[in-house]
Amino acid sequence: MEQEPTPKPVTSLYTIVVGNEKGGAGKSTIAFHIAISLIRAGARVGVIDLDVRQRTLTRFMENRAHWCKQTNVQLPMPANLTLERSECRDLDEAEAQEAQRWNEAVAAMAEHCDHIIVDAPGSDTHYSRLAHAAADTLLTPINDSFVDFDLLARVDPATLEVQSPSFYSEMVWSARKKKAVQAKLPIDWVVMRNRMSSINARNKQRVGEGLAQLADRIGFRLASGFAERVIYRELFPAGLTLLDLTEKGSEVNFTMSHVAARQELRDLLIILKLPFLSGKSLPF
Repeated sequence: MEQEPTPKPVTSLYTIVVGNEKGGAGKSTIAFHIAISLIRAGARVGVIDLDVRQRTLTRFMENRAHWCKQTNVQLPMPANLTLERSECRDLDEAEAQEAQRWNEAVAAMAEHCDHIIVDAPGSDTHYSRLAHAAADTLLTPINDSFVDFDLLARVDPATLEVQSPSFYSEMVWSARKKKAVQAKLPIDWVVMRNRMSSINARNKQRVGEGLAQLADRIGFRLASGFAERVIYRELFPAGLTLLDLTEKGSEVNFTMSHVAARQELRDLLIILKLPFLSGKSLPF
């Protein structure tokens, strides 16, 4: 039997941006789980928190460091940078300063990391536009409703048929054009239906149909996300992920719900088709 060729190592910084323009879609939880998954697979990972107000990803990291100190257990920890908003009152000066800070952060990460995960804010900011234009993979989680669907497309209120791309899709299109001009590279855009209910409601079905129609129209791939589970809210205070629950010091009762959630994470990583994971077996 012919062996598959050994995957080529990643030789440049690979950027994964988790972004949309709405809060509450689980961006920080997803970003942190991807970061820890890649570290456990052997990648050198850094994370950049661009949510200059809420700082959920940064707090996740702080909670994790505190848990490690309390339990005297070392867990995988990505490098971390948090950028500050410019205080310049002139818009051009502010954007120039933020662009410099972004470029310096990426350069600093490139010295020690082969992947960076960017947690974008749930709003349209200059930092967010810079990150989107730098993405190799853009992962957009949306809650399974037409409220979040409106980020991507406008629909007919009577028929719920897709009429035209919405503001976030237009921003991604601009980012794709900028990336193509500057780096001659595409952005792989994946839209993830997150916090999905187990109830097969009519509205859920219509959202799915609309997303499938829109995916062909504006060029993204669809991924099934994480089900709505209480366990994610329980993990945050300790800074833990689904991959840490069998470690020494964990007091979480590992259940079938955790097993199912881990499989959802595995499925997401497979769908993302990250070059680093090509040909690898996930270690969880």
